[in-house]
Amino acid sequence: MDRAELAGFLRSRRERITPADVGLPAGSRRRTPGLRREEVAQLAFISTEYYTRLEQARGPQPSREVLVQLARALRLADAERDHLHHLAGVPPGPPPGPSREVRQSILDLLHRLPDAAAVVLSATYEVIAWNHLAAALLEDFSAVSRRDRNLIRRAYLGPHREGRRLYGVSDADEFARTAARHLRAAAARYPGDPELTALVAELRSGSAEFARLWDAHEVTDRPTLCKTFAHPLVGPIAVACDVLDIADRDQRVIIYTATPGSPSEQALRLLAVIGTQSMETTG
Repeated sequence: MDRAELAGFLRSRRERITPADVGLPAGSRRRTPGLRREEVAQLAFISTEYYTRLEQARGPQPSREVLVQLARALRLADAERDHLHHLAGVPPGPPPGPSREVRQSILDLLHRLPDAAAVVLSATYEVIAWNHLAAALLEDFSAVSRRDRNLIRRAYLGPHREGRRLYGVSDADEFARTAARHLRAAAARYPGDPELTALVAELRSGSAEFARLWDAHEVTDRPTLCKTFAHPLVGPIAVACDVLDIADRDQRVIIYTATPGSPSEQALRLLAVIGTQSMETTG
């Protein structure tokens, strides 16, 4: 345990977080940048005295549980979390759960693709970011609950809106099989994540197809490079499907593009104008 380095690291991480970042009032008499020690202690569910001793390089070696709580309270990235564990002399365990935080540069990328529909998926197939055209092609994800943004849950448990499975995509069955393989691999990477464990249990109990695939222990990937969406407003849209892996966040950017000059490109351009608004008119 490197007490001096641990103390400096904790202090530097504390000072970069504003009270507003964690939902605390700033107050008018705050004399230190970032959070106060007692605020970090409160967020980490440890005593202020104990946390103060850690920052003063005179505390005992923290347990793995305390380190996990500190990492969460200080909003540490995965690399910072691992560094914290090494400074404390406690080797890091597996990541606590799939990241849902999308890097700003990736968000900017989505909006720099006006002619492509793009979404970001977490390791559990939750749509965690999307651009305007993706909302028009698939659905307005801002209008549905986080639960309904999970594509693997939608693939196996519905809802099948307007009789269409997974937005009427042509490879819905293969997508469901591939997603099950990816979820099994994710479960191995995050064995202690209760949300992922609950998702697997829900899918196993609600879908015999998923249970069969899960029990087969398949983890190999079979990507689909082209697919067609049966859109209820503009008809079939054939797109190329490209996947960009964000390794440090365990996320994927899915980008749908149409062949230039094709009817599908014209349909996407129309969707870009329509957005998520209905084409229906009232007389």
